[in-house]
Amino acid sequence: MTSQDIVKAAREGMQKAVENTRRELSGIRSGKATTNLLDTVRVEAYGSAVPLNQVAMVTAPEPRMLVVQPFDKSLAIAIDKAIRDANLGLNPQSQGQMIRVPLPMLSEERRKELVKICARLTEEGRVSVRQARTDAMTKIKKLEKVPEDEKTRAEKDVQKHTDEASKQVDELLKAKEAEILAV
Repeated sequence: MTSQDIVKAAREGMQKAVENTRRELSGIRSGKATTNLLDTVRVEAYGSAVPLNQVAMVTAPEPRMLVVQPFDKSLAIAIDKAIRDANLGLNPQSQGQMIRVPLPMLSEERRKELVKICARLTEEGRVSVRQARTDAMTKIKKLEKVPEDEKTRAEKDVQKHTDEASKQVDELLKAKEAEILAV
């Protein structure tokens, strides 16, 4: 394995950490309706737990309303139950084959709680980025038959990618905090 391979693997690991953090944050409810709010919901269908987006179409026709339309009408009750059980604080209303999910206003206390949850999730993202950096630095130091200046260059590249990934995670947190705290 060359130093370039190590740097590339570290960069990919860091990008995965950033994307995972982005996905986690998108599942946290802010003041407005987004279709990825229900991404974490799993529906008991066809003998297994299936992601909601595989058994229904989710739309946001209004800023405070989600509409879920099952592909298979017989799953409407299971989808309703899955949304209630998802611990998102949502109360779906079945209307025949369509399920409406009104989003209640967030209290100031709940907004602060959500910001803390976001901070915890982004810290987990930062830890993943730092872990990828540590792994790469250890591998670079263990390289044999590689000149010291190439090792130093590789370490600088890894540090540069670490700084970029950390900055991206911080920006995700700032954007999500602003979205949550906006009334």
